[in-house]
Amino acid sequence: MPRQDPINSVIAFLKRCEDALLVVLLLGMIGMAAGQVLLRNFFDSGIYWGDSAVRVMVLWVTMLGAMVASRDDSHIRIDLVGRFLQELEKPLLQATAARINYAFTCFVLALFSWASGQFVYYEYVDQSIAFATVPAWICEVVMPLGSGIMALRYALHVVKLP
Repeated sequence: MPRQDPINSVIAFLKRCEDALLVVLLLGMIGMAAGQVLLRNFFDSGIYWGDSAVRVMVLWVTMLGAMVASRDDSHIRIDLVGRFLQELEKPLLQATAARINYAFTCFVLALFSWASGQFVYYEYVDQSIAFATVPAWICEVVMPLGSGIMALRYALHVVKLP
């Protein structure tokens, strides 16, 4: 059996972690929402912080889903220039346009990462509570981390096209 490259092993492990966290959060979100519906309809009660927890899980699932899509470059895109160049069958122009597109995406994600990092920092300073006793900054930290990871991935796409 051939020996696997350590970098590829780490990348594969991180991919599995992303996928597992995404599945756990999605199942938790569905379970919490369904539980709230059942508790309200059949027992006239509910978990006080359940709706807030579901909103936070939606944020996390959204960011993790975007991260998973960015790792394989399988996200939704509007790329009119790329389609036009594809019809012209000019590989050099296609590669250049793809690199410009990835660089712009990287820039926007880096900007979002910085701005959301500032937002999370101010939430930390204000000691805001999201639900129950969970600080808001813990719930929101996925925004700068996720967008930073995606920016890094698109920077790598600029260097090596997927």
